Amino acid sequence: MPARTAPARVPAMATQAVSLPEHVRRRLKDLERNSLTEKECVKEKLNLLHDFLQTEIKNQLCDLEIKLHKEELSEEGYLAKVKSLLNKDLSLESGTHTLNREANGCLQNGSQPSRQGRRVAMAESNTSPKPGSKPRTPRRSKSDSETKYEASSSSMVTRRATRQTTITSHFTKGPAKRKPEEESERAVSDESVGDDERDQVGLALILTCKQKPSEDPDGEARPGARAETDEEVKAVFIPLIYCTLAAKRRPEETEPERVTPQTSDDRDEDERVLELSPEAAYILYEALPQHKLTCFSVYCKRGHLCPIDTGLIEKNVELYFSGSAKAIYEDDPSQEGGVNGKNLGPINEWWITGFDGGEKALIGFSTSFAEYILMEPSPEYAPIFGLMQEKIYISKIVVEFLQGNPDATYEDLINKIETTVPPSAINLNRFTEDSLLRHAQFVVGQVESYDDAKDSDEQPIFLSPCMRDLIKLAGVTLGQRRAERRQTIRHPTKEKDKGPTKATTTKLVYQIFDTFFAEQIEKDDREDKENAFKRRRCGVCEVCQQPECGKCKACKDMVKFGGTGRSKQACLKRRCPNMAMKEADDDEEVDDNIPEVPSPKKMHQGKKKKQNKDRISWTGKSVKSDKKRLYYRAVCIDEEDLVVGDCVSVIPDDSSKPLYLARVTALWEDTLTNHMMFHAHWFCAGTDTILGATSDPLELFLVNECEDMQLSYIHSKVKVVHKAPSENWAMEGGMDPEAVLPGEDDGKTYFYQLWYDQEYARFESPPKIRPTVDNEFKFCMSCARLGELRQKEMPKVLEQVDEVDGRLFYSSVTKNGILYRLGDCVYLPPEAFSFNIKLSSPVKRPRKEPVDEDLYPEHYRKYSDYIKGSNLDAPEPYRIGRIREIFCNKKCNGKANETDIKIRVNKFYRPENTHKSTPASYHADINLLYWSDEEAVVDFKSVQGRCTVEYGEDLLGCLQDYSDGGPDRFYFLEAYNAKSKSFEDPPNHARSPGNKGKGKGKGKGKTKSQASEPSEPSEPQPVLKLPKLRTLDVFSGCGGLSEGFHQAGISETLWAIEMWEPAAQAFRLNNPGSTVFTEDCNVLLKLVMAGEVTNSLGQRLPQKGDVEMLCGGPPCQGFSGMNRFNSRTYSKFKNSLVVSFLSYCDYYRPRFFLLENVRNFVSFKRSMVLKLTLRCLVRMGYQCTFGVLQAGQYGVAQTRRRAIILAAAPGEKLPLFPEPLHVFAPRACQLSVVVDDRKFVTNITRLSSGPFRTITVRDTMSDLPEITSVLVPETAAGLTLPAHPQGPYLPLVAARMRHIPLAPGSDWRDLPNIEVRLTDGTLAKKLRYTYHDKKNGRSSSGALRGVCSCVEAGKACDPTARQFNTLIPWCLPHTGNRHNHWAGLYGRLEWDGFFSTTVTNPEPMGKQGRVLHPEQHRVVSVRECARSQGFPDAYRLFGNILDRHRQVGNAVPPPLAKAIGLELKLCMLAKAQESVSAKTEETAIKD
Repeated sequence: MPARTAPARVPAMATQAVSLPEHVRRRLKDLERNSLTEKECVKEKLNLLHDFLQTEIKNQLCDLEIKLHKEELSEEGYLAKVKSLLNKDLSLESGTHTLNREANGCLQNGSQPSRQGRRVAMAESNTSPKPGSKPRTPRRSKSDSETKYEASSSSMVTRRATRQTTITSHFTKGPAKRKPEEESERAVSDESVGDDERDQVGLALILTCKQKPSEDPDGEARPGARAETDEEVKAVFIPLIYCTLAAKRRPEETEPERVTPQTSDDRDEDERVLELSPEAAYILYEALPQHKLTCFSVYCKRGHLCPIDTGLIEKNVELYFSGSAKAIYEDDPSQEGGVNGKNLGPINEWWITGFDGGEKALIGFSTSFAEYILMEPSPEYAPIFGLMQEKIYISKIVVEFLQGNPDATYEDLINKIETTVPPSAINLNRFTEDSLLRHAQFVVGQVESYDDAKDSDEQPIFLSPCMRDLIKLAGVTLGQRRAERRQTIRHPTKEKDKGPTKATTTKLVYQIFDTFFAEQIEKDDREDKENAFKRRRCGVCEVCQQPECGKCKACKDMVKFGGTGRSKQACLKRRCPNMAMKEADDDEEVDDNIPEVPSPKKMHQGKKKKQNKDRISWTGKSVKSDKKRLYYRAVCIDEEDLVVGDCVSVIPDDSSKPLYLARVTALWEDTLTNHMMFHAHWFCAGTDTILGATSDPLELFLVNECEDMQLSYIHSKVKVVHKAPSENWAMEGGMDPEAVLPGEDDGKTYFYQLWYDQEYARFESPPKIRPTVDNEFKFCMSCARLGELRQKEMPKVLEQVDEVDGRLFYSSVTKNGILYRLGDCVYLPPEAFSFNIKLSSPVKRPRKEPVDEDLYPEHYRKYSDYIKGSNLDAPEPYRIGRIREIFCNKKCNGKANETDIKIRVNKFYRPENTHKSTPASYHADINLLYWSDEEAVVDFKSVQGRCTVEYGEDLLGCLQDYSDGGPDRFYFLEAYNAKSKSFEDPPNHARSPGNKGKGKGKGKGKTKSQASEPSEPSEPQPVLKLPKLRTLDVFSGCGGLSEGFHQAGISETLWAIEMWEPAAQAFRLNNPGSTVFTEDCNVLLKLVMAGEVTNSLGQRLPQKGDVEMLCGGPPCQGFSGMNRFNSRTYSKFKNSLVVSFLSYCDYYRPRFFLLENVRNFVSFKRSMVLKLTLRCLVRMGYQCTFGVLQAGQYGVAQTRRRAIILAAAPGEKLPLFPEPLHVFAPRACQLSVVVDDRKFVTNITRLSSGPFRTITVRDTMSDLPEITSVLVPETAAGLTLPAHPQGPYLPLVAARMRHIPLAPGSDWRDLPNIEVRLTDGTLAKKLRYTYHDKKNGRSSSGALRGVCSCVEAGKACDPTARQFNTLIPWCLPHTGNRHNHWAGLYGRLEWDGFFSTTVTNPEPMGKQGRVLHPEQHRVVSVRECARSQGFPDAYRLFGNILDRHRQVGNAVPPPLAKAIGLELKLCMLAKAQESVSAKTEETAIKD
């Protein structure tokens, strides 16, 4: 990275200083001693100095006073400008009399004296020197814009004008925008003291041997000029500060560090010193030359070596240095040719000027007389300086990484740090996570400095996910010392964010987004401004405590600074970083426990409204009399005819609400009450659906709601048009969307196209239920649909076979459309029956043993019994029984009492239900059962579904093929006798009647209860061979989604789009017949829409009509960190990949569409992302729904909640969400979604149990061999898998993993506090506890528990309290109280538990810290992670180990995709069977 070159320095002309009388100076001193406010002090000084001010300054002061009275200027701004003008015009003769005192050569607030102030002071010293006295030389600084002489980029590098370093300037950018520089107007006079009040200052010009000054035309020597040949004599100016000039302070002022001024007698005797004339000194000061310094040390006045970067200089601690000074062009770090010096200083500031060649940081510091660029430290100072170089280079890595990866995770950042090779200047083999945590405060400070150059509406990169995790983990204090930096740092211009790549959108998608946001953004902005009560500041950090700057855009709009006050924005310099962090975190957290607000009923007292029969009259005669009702076909209301089937607006009970809309499905008069009534089938407005404000105001939806109403409630007749999809719907994608209701904007015309389920948020095509001739005058689609559902849910017995003692026995029974016969096997809830075997005790954690708190000082944090990843709370799977009898009691009228149907079943045992308990299931097939002759009688209402259980010996194929052949399949090979606790051959009657004689056993006949054949499982038998869907997988990754669909047998992925090359290669390896595009999806869509057939590589592009299934998971990081939409953040969303994906759907119009994303997708931006996605699909004409699924319920050993949006084209059947197959931890199964205070759930009914037990870590990877070598391939079941090496761990990380116990739930809190010899020979230290933790108290032995001063009430963090290279990471107890004790970091997986969500890079200190193998001292391998996602072992990955981890972590678990695919298959089969039935009917009619 190239260093900044110095601008040419131009000497400024000195101006005549104003001399103040002695009595004025004395009175100024007295003012300083008085306890006056700033306002009073300035007022008194104005009175004193008025006569000595120039006319121009007086005029300016008068103008300022007028602005103050007119409230065009705040009081703070007025005082600041007055002080600035006084300092411009006057050079007060004592440092204690300056309006802004200086300390250590700088202003107290950290800013440097201005150039003008220095010129005034220098002019005074030049114009009135005492004869014979040495020149008096105040400590000085300089600006970046002025210099005495030209310096080439190779020989002169200017420092940044700041005390606190920032590395913003180190990063190469393209053409950058210039931000307006808001220069401080304060100019402060130098410390120029009277003869009787100052110490003598010596300045030396040291000339090296064999050199002579090069001549200027006027005969003066030019400092720093280089000779062209070695023979020419070169001059090098090296200012040596003999003593420090300390301004006189008030008696009560004290300073922690202060040096005694030294004289020339204290210097090295061999230094050759030349005194300079005042003129020479003036030239030298204006140039403020630069030199290089080698073999240096920095120390305080007591001689202790001190770092320069820990804030000592900012605290006015005077630091001095020694070393060998060399010319600026010297590159040799040796002392040869240098001039030795000691006790030089004090140091005013330190800075970084860049990186020479991109690696080595050019670090330097300044005194009042020169700048020094540091080369090699002395051996004693090398360790201190090495740490400084390390943190500067790490900061460079982090900022450069975040520039290109703003959405990176903490694990990604750690990988970047650990894979970056340190430069040779830093004596390190590699950077580690400990390196990052050690310097976290500095690194975050540099990132904040980088963010200072951003636009006000840009997202700060310190709010990126990885930086938020780092800030929390390391306990970084945000906003620290920014009060000082704000005054002094001029940040380089930051390249303007050009925004997201322009998304390729169809006109329909574009139109929806622009129409909605034009109104919504303005509304949201208004709401934000009105919410003034919302906390914008934490009130604690230094940023919050600063006054408004008065110069930024936000301040200029404030009333007190003369603005309008309309924006109501906080000062840009006071934007609280802590609150920004909190808002970013809140945006990612989802509260699943928001109370549900029930949707109100349409009408409450419709029948009680008084009727006015004058405005209502029947038209024609009644068409039918039914009980107490006379039905009519038409009625006249307010001279408007209304017939059955017309739509009306209905007056609500609450007049503040809009009119309700309904279809009139029946008209009648009640013969008892004479009320004139109608039956209303309600329409649902779009705003009452999940779409909310994004819906079309003219679109209505049919719902399952209807009601009997009085005709007097009707307001008027309206027109509601059914907008059916066109016959050529699939080929209309990407065209200009037609107006839904062209030319009809009368306020009484609406349209509908879909049916809406308010509980499940499902948009479906209206049912094809038609009225018969008999009920056409009173047919209600809602009543018919609800009636069907009630009939379906009601159990009915069929085919009576016997009657005994008032009981009726039957051969079959139906419920929910499923037929159950004798001999069928059924699922029952776990509480339906118990087993005769008594298990010793339920599986519980062993009671906690007392631990040695001195050895395990953090164990006290494990007070909760809950363990992440534990299956202890997982429910039991369903009980399984075979139906022996179906019976119910007989009613008095002789009919069956169908409300109390019972079944008698034979119990099946699972392996874990036997006396062997849980260990029996460790390596047993989850489909395996044991027959039992035990029986139980249960309520038929409790039956949860049907399954198939076969005797294994009767199966023709292998057991695995049978189990994989369909859902809900089990088998048994043995019977279990609970009394003898033994396993036996099953009895002959246990075998299915239809299979007797096929295996070893021979049947002896049928009992009465087995007289009927068992029915097949609920899965429809595929009578038709379905063609596979031609699929396009966008954002495919390595292909998890496609793999699941292939396993379900529903799709053939012909095309995939994946920009990341390693994942694209992995997809190619596993799908050799697919065309994989590695281009931007926007570019490809643009080509297709332009009519192109191939891309630039010659790959054939899918055309309209080719794609039958579109699936993908568009990344949404581009807008996931935004708390609210505004005009800029909306622009990012409008151009996001979500919008591009929707445009793919609109263009191709596939039969089925699936969008997969993180669970928070449904909650982003107040669910606005979800709403707009559904809105686009509805506008296209799709049936659609959404839900959240837990992958752990479908056969993987990990918790992974994913949001799924499903859509089906018109004419297709919209799939249901698949029922869970496995039980899973209840905490991970909170799958409801709250949108606009309404709770939505999916159609899933298996909420408390499931067919199979949970899949565990043991099931997933216990058969894999131990990894002993980093390159040994893993083998399992005779299959040699690709090698997935485990990289060598850092010695400290390896030691920590070795000391984590193997017990379930172990993590960093179980680490012993001991010294450990690491593999590299170094010693890991014990963690020292030196502070009293008020929250956690002391240990049982009375030991302290705090590692930093922040645990004590009201105290801030102490940077010197940090500890490194300890077995227990210091940062975890430091911040544990604020972050749930960092439970799970360095955590072991539990054999009987499950994985946390598989991440792209497992790190022990990462977001998912439970990544250690249950028994081996290592992180889980790629193959183990792939198995946790459900990938088959034969699935191939591509790239290095990190690439493979990323491919696995980003994938959709194939078992989850398979479950969804099977639901799609059921819909396709149902449609195919309907088509066959329809054709059969047509043929029959023709015949």
